[in-house]
Amino acid sequence: MDLRLIPAKLQGTAVPPPSKSQSHRALIAAYLAGSVDRLENLAQSQDIQATRRCMEALLRPERGLPRLDCGESGSTLRFLIPLALVLRGGGVFTGQGRLMERPLSPYFDLFDQKGIAYEQADGVLTVRGRLTPGTYALPGNVSSQFVTGLLYALPLVEGDSEVRITGPLESRGYVDMTLDVLRRFDVDVRETAGGFDAPGRQRFRPCAVAVEADWSQAAFWFAAMSLGHPVDAAGLDDCSLQGDRVIGDYFMWMRRPEHLNLDVSGCPDLVPPLAVMAAFRQERTTRLVNAARLRLKESDRLSAVTEVLGALGADIQEGPDSLAIRGRGELAGGVTVDAHNDHRIAMMTAIAATRCAAPVVLTGAECVAKSYPNFWDDYTQLEGRAEPAQEDT
Repeated sequence: MDLRLIPAKLQGTAVPPPSKSQSHRALIAAYLAGSVDRLENLAQSQDIQATRRCMEALLRPERGLPRLDCGESGSTLRFLIPLALVLRGGGVFTGQGRLMERPLSPYFDLFDQKGIAYEQADGVLTVRGRLTPGTYALPGNVSSQFVTGLLYALPLVEGDSEVRITGPLESRGYVDMTLDVLRRFDVDVRETAGGFDAPGRQRFRPCAVAVEADWSQAAFWFAAMSLGHPVDAAGLDDCSLQGDRVIGDYFMWMRRPEHLNLDVSGCPDLVPPLAVMAAFRQERTTRLVNAARLRLKESDRLSAVTEVLGALGADIQEGPDSLAIRGRGELAGGVTVDAHNDHRIAMMTAIAATRCAAPVVLTGAECVAKSYPNFWDDYTQLEGRAEPAQEDT
């Protein structure tokens, strides 16, 4: 789907979708507890559909390794690899887009130590074996998704285990969300000075969970506010454990008159909305640093942000793990840009286009369905102007 985005003044209130991160965690726990019908306000994005599909396949009483299509969801893939080993002795994982290119070496290193067989070829990962009680060491500077995957699986094995974290734990907020959901489902994981203890022989017990609104998606409406649009994001929990809740703090910092250096290692998904904010901080420079992991998302997100905002007229420079953006009062627009099959690039472009001098054509706009299926509906309800792009004749 290609859209022509016409500069416009946004106004009104948007209700962000349910948290994708919390939905993944609650849905997996609810399947393990047999209580999916007790979940409320569950996200219906493509990523959550992938987790639902894979959990049903994992729990289906069939012989042989289950085939698990994870779509484009990194959370689904990384959360369920350990569970497949515990529940079914392994699994055959597939995905779409760039998913099967994303790093899995932290698991592979552990599998080499534990005697678990794995093979990855032609976009298919096959794992065989059983997780056993013991110590599982992970570096703290890898995705927290690996930590979460082990914390869901190890309480189900026949003995006690430890997840040892070496070095500082990045994206700590996501692990806090995992611990909260495990606690709600009566699974005991104990934090220690060096990581987490996971006693074995546990069961997930049924629990009712209402999923919160998503701060990650709300960040794009905060970006709109930063650009001067009188909009609001409703339904957010100010005490949420979601790490991307820091967008509220960053929004305030973006209003300061000085140059900024923002460490995004704990909230890498905020880079696209933060980049939009920075692009309009006239005559002020914003550096977004420690963002190397964004190169392995749905797109090379550092490169995609640079390409798209640069095409619109932003003064933006890309580093190996950073972006440097010098703000301007207005961007030129008047170009066609591609969403790079990346939901956050599409939403970033939509917000930036509101303050361009000329309309912007966005190709691949349908990719927002990965995390925010109703984004374009909400955008137009806020008086954003998005119309089908017409081919030249």
